Amino acid sequence: MRDEPAPPTPGRVSVAVITRDRRDSLARTLDRLATLPERPPVLVVDNGSRDGTESMVRAHPVGATLLSPGRNLGALGRNLAVRHAATPYVAFSDDDSWWAPGALATAAALLDRHRGLGLLAARTLVGPEQREDPLNGQLAASPLPPAPGCPGRRVLGFLGCACVVRRSAFLDAGGYHPLLFFGAEETLLAYDLAARGWDACYAPEVVAHHHPATGGRAGRSPLVRRNALLTTWLRRPLTVAARHTSRLAADAVRGEPGAAAALRAALVRLPAAVRQRRVLPDRVEACARLLDRPAGHLTPATEEGV
Repeated sequence: MRDEPAPPTPGRVSVAVITRDRRDSLARTLDRLATLPERPPVLVVDNGSRDGTESMVRAHPVGATLLSPGRNLGALGRNLAVRHAATPYVAFSDDDSWWAPGALATAAALLDRHRGLGLLAARTLVGPEQREDPLNGQLAASPLPPAPGCPGRRVLGFLGCACVVRRSAFLDAGGYHPLLFFGAEETLLAYDLAARGWDACYAPEVVAHHHPATGGRAGRSPLVRRNALLTTWLRRPLTVAARHTSRLAADAVRGEPGAAAALRAALVRLPAAVRQRRVLPDRVEACARLLDRPAGHLTPATEEGV
């Protein structure tokens, strides 16, 4: 596995934030990041905002590095931030989430100690009431077999605004895939990290706060279902991809809300997914199959993939 400097030192974790037309929410996130004892470098990728986001970021005392690609990159904005980061580890936030004091130092210490660890999935607390995100319990109950490089439960997924990555591992895996753009993009990255030999684990001692305007994630939106299906075509055996396609088609025929839109959008991208197929190694596919079982699969409300 790739060697990195061992001693934990200040400035070992950057925070990357992607945003688009949410200046006020982003300002609140930057306010929170500015108070962290770790004083992390902050990178903000503005995905084509038109609401004054850029000028707000430039004036904010956190001193963030502003990256402006000039268009909406979706989740690929995180790839841009990681490429520009100058630290060995990168923590992701959205413009409605931030990290608890001490969380980044804890994450850096875990990544320093476990050299095969590519990603830490954090415990997410939602809203001012600090409710447990339902994903926390499902990550904690992951049925995957333990790995020597994991200080906690081994997982094959995470919440995009509540994870910390080893920069070299993220780049080695290729980052987020351009075909998915945004929505349920985490599972594919988890697959690709595992395929390259990097472990991912749930670390409940690393805490992130998430204050979404709607009080929760979008659930089974057409975008999420589209990307879940495309992920199977990109990485899973044809039998698995065909089964998932049939299931979504059946839901569309029954008139399940959003299913027909998801199927249509997936079919448009299906030729590109087939061209870019790279089936998972057997050891990773075996883990993915564990999560296909009813006891191991996430509930439809999240569609994130453990």
